[in-house]
Amino acid sequence: MARFDDKKVIIIGDRDGIPGPAIEECLKTTGAEVVFSSTECFV
Repeated sequence: MARFDDKKVIIIGDRDGIPGPAIEECLKTTGAEVVFSSTECFV
């Protein structure tokens, strides 16, 4: 059993760093369920 199997994940990406969809794409093969993904601007 992998670390992310059957886990629910919330992703908050950074506009000037790594956006949420990029992180979500990386987690597709881990068995995690992405329940929320967003890219925000932190100033």
